[in-house]
Amino acid sequence: MKLFLCGDVMPARGVDQILPHPGDPALHEPHLRDARSYVAAAEARNGPIRRPVGFAWPWGSALRAIEEAAPDVRVINLESSITRDGHFAADKGLHYRMAPDNVDCLRVARPDVCSLANNHVLDFGREGLVDTLDALSRAGLRWVGAGRDAAEAKRPVLVGTPRGRVAVFGCGTASSGIPSSWAATSRRPGVHFLPDLSDRRATELAAEIREQTRPGDIVVASLHWGTNWQYHVPAEQVRFAHRLIDGGVHVVHGHSSHHPQPIEVYRGKLVLHGCGDLIDDYEGIAGYECYRDDLRLLFFATLTPTGDLADLRMLPMQARRMRLHPASTTDAEWLRTTLTRVSADFGTKITRTGGTLHAHVQLRSGPPGSAQPMSS
Repeated sequence: MKLFLCGDVMPARGVDQILPHPGDPALHEPHLRDARSYVAAAEARNGPIRRPVGFAWPWGSALRAIEEAAPDVRVINLESSITRDGHFAADKGLHYRMAPDNVDCLRVARPDVCSLANNHVLDFGREGLVDTLDALSRAGLRWVGAGRDAAEAKRPVLVGTPRGRVAVFGCGTASSGIPSSWAATSRRPGVHFLPDLSDRRATELAAEIREQTRPGDIVVASLHWGTNWQYHVPAEQVRFAHRLIDGGVHVVHGHSSHHPQPIEVYRGKLVLHGCGDLIDDYEGIAGYECYRDDLRLLFFATLTPTGDLADLRMLPMQARRMRLHPASTTDAEWLRTTLTRVSADFGTKITRTGGTLHAHVQLRSGPPGSAQPMSS
């Protein structure tokens, strides 16, 4: 079973403005009031963007790379509302929305699952969330982690493949900036919200997952968690991931950080603590250059029939002119070195063959992880 996994797909603000059907560019940010300012910043850094671009433009070379890898299941974190609603959520400094007429920007990548349990899907309130769900439904796209009520927000997407069934669940945590008021209830739309990462919460979530799956399913937990701009993974997050795997999850698909975070293999199962951004309008933003947010990763995980990780291959990309291009050899080497350094405590080493990164995990014991040997 081969999975394609990626981090934050944010076709909002500046990205929305270069697509064929841009929405209202108004922003309510502390220093900016027009989404086209993000386009101008990207152009100032890397050159002009001729508008409108096609729906496939933001994905660039990634689309061909994904097709050539031929994954059985594709999972993304869609971190944007899809709405024309003009009611900005209060007490938020940043709001992301894409015009519904631009939803083909998602369809071109053919995701099987869009995780919505994140801190931007309700940027335009509950009506904006319902608009998002309606837009995805019309486009034939399935989602997890949010819904018109709690039951829908907790419901998995079950993807049938010739190699078996994959069950994907989505959850978002307070640590990623999701307000507790965004939690779905029996009477209101919202996200599948985790107020903490306690052992009790992990046990409850694992039990919910078992109730909605069957033996033989490959289970993916897509989690929006943690803060931005750091490589350190809190001990409670590591423990939570381990408890989920002990409870039957095969892949922990973590996201929220704007750059890739450590890679771990626990009891033979893959834990991506943070996949980083994939598509956004951050190209011209200054202040965090040391994290190289312009460098992005496509993750291809091959699993055995029992859900153990057999291979993890990563393709480095670089964002230029709001489009993904293959990263240079120098940039791919920077990613390899950085990921090896930050993943060392988990027993993970990254090697490079040309433009492709591979994960190698050595047997280790003790905290923070108990990695198992893995071929690559």
